[in-house]
Amino acid sequence: MIRDDIKQATIASMKAGDKERTATLRLIGAKIKDRDIEARTGQAPANDDDLVTEVLQKMAKQRRESITMYVDGGREELAEQERGELAVIEEFLPQMMDEAATRAAIEDAKVTTGADSIKDMGKVMAELKAKHGAVLDMSKASAWVKESLS
Repeated sequence: MIRDDIKQATIASMKAGDKERTATLRLIGAKIKDRDIEARTGQAPANDDDLVTEVLQKMAKQRRESITMYVDGGREELAEQERGELAVIEEFLPQMMDEAATRAAIEDAKVTTGADSIKDMGKVMAELKAKHGAVLDMSKASAWVKESLS
């Protein structure tokens, strides 16, 4: 499980004295714990790895946005710190689907949902998220679904 891998990596980085990596891994652990607390009141995913992957994807997206803003603002030292955190986060994310596999999944979802126009985009996106949510870059998929349906 990804959660266990993160705990083991945290222990290893503490033993190695790698403060930056340890801080990032502790941040990941805290975000996962926050998500666990949220899940107590709502509907928890059936698979724990899905929950952890969802948290990691959100954190990675936030880091990418921060890097862009810091670079645009001329704060390269802060962008570099974010890049370091992003690298640690991405270690635990599952390998994402490539463009060809994503486009094939989109075509499969179109057939499954009977989508034939842009009005059906929501159905296709819901189907993709249900089947491939953990390994699919939804922002890229969204653009390709729109292109496919128009």
